[in-house]
Amino acid sequence: MVASPTPPLETPNVAHPSGARILSLIKAAGVREVVALPDIVTSDGLLWPLSKDPEFRLTRVCKEDEGISICGAMSYNGTRAVMMMQQTGLMDSLNAIRAIGMDYHLPIVMFVGLQGKEPHLLPEDSEAYGVRIVQPVLDAMEISHSLIEEPDDEEHIPPAIDAAYAASRPHIFLIGRAPETP
Repeated sequence: MVASPTPPLETPNVAHPSGARILSLIKAAGVREVVALPDIVTSDGLLWPLSKDPEFRLTRVCKEDEGISICGAMSYNGTRAVMMMQQTGLMDSLNAIRAIGMDYHLPIVMFVGLQGKEPHLLPEDSEAYGVRIVQPVLDAMEISHSLIEEPDDEEHIPPAIDAAYAASRPHIFLIGRAPETP
């Protein structure tokens, strides 16, 4: 007797944030410089559209900590920049964030795709260890962060960027669901 295969678990249908809205809110916060490494969560909805937008200047880097340094340096002349990466790169660059963002008090703003996170679960409930530990690590380092998953979550982007620059401290936007393509 051959056992029948187990049917795949169905993922509930969930709403996704709008890539176009995120990009317009990044612009509304006065950001025109984006430093990035491609990440599967944000590439279609954010990175590729902004690479074609003449209002943004995209700098591609080979390592995330390199991007952290570039964003920190731009803040010295009043240029607002954001770094885009996935959580594995965030974890790789924690020492640079600690030194440049926390010790030197520079406003490093990051958009971090949570690669491997199930769209219907919160990060702390994810099966992916690398996703589950991101928020506790950021909390332990006292790094401001917020989650962008639902369409209305986008609205706090400009105030959070403004606050990061006013306080000269890092802020990390954790992207829990792939933004819809503009």
